[in-house]
Amino acid sequence: MITYHGEHMRQPRILPFYMTYPMPLFYQEQDTVTRDLEYLQEMYPLEAKKCQKVIAEILDRLDYEGSMIYDEYPDKWQIYRLTQIVVDKLKESGDAEPVTDFVQVLLCYEIYKKRHVNENGILKF
Repeated sequence: MITYHGEHMRQPRILPFYMTYPMPLFYQEQDTVTRDLEYLQEMYPLEAKKCQKVIAEILDRLDYEGSMIYDEYPDKWQIYRLTQIVVDKLKESGDAEPVTDFVQVLLCYEIYKKRHVNENGILKF
């Protein structure tokens, strides 16, 4: 007979099934967030969609290691300069006069998205 002096025999802790593999639930939640965001962006007005497309093209060219869009604190002047580049490009297309403040807000949001997408293309909030 085995005896334990002063120590109670410990039973293994049993985890509920959903806790044994928590990561798939995390990715499922993140995937839902991404789909929800994409759905809501599809509801943008036409002018906002055009603006977002131009911003995405410009940010794709700036998507490299060491780019200012990945600086811990992006320079306000550089953000303003990128805003002006987007506004000028939209003016060239002959569409309605873009509102600079709106373009800058959308630009900052798109930069945020670029900075927070993981290697699987899932947006992290």
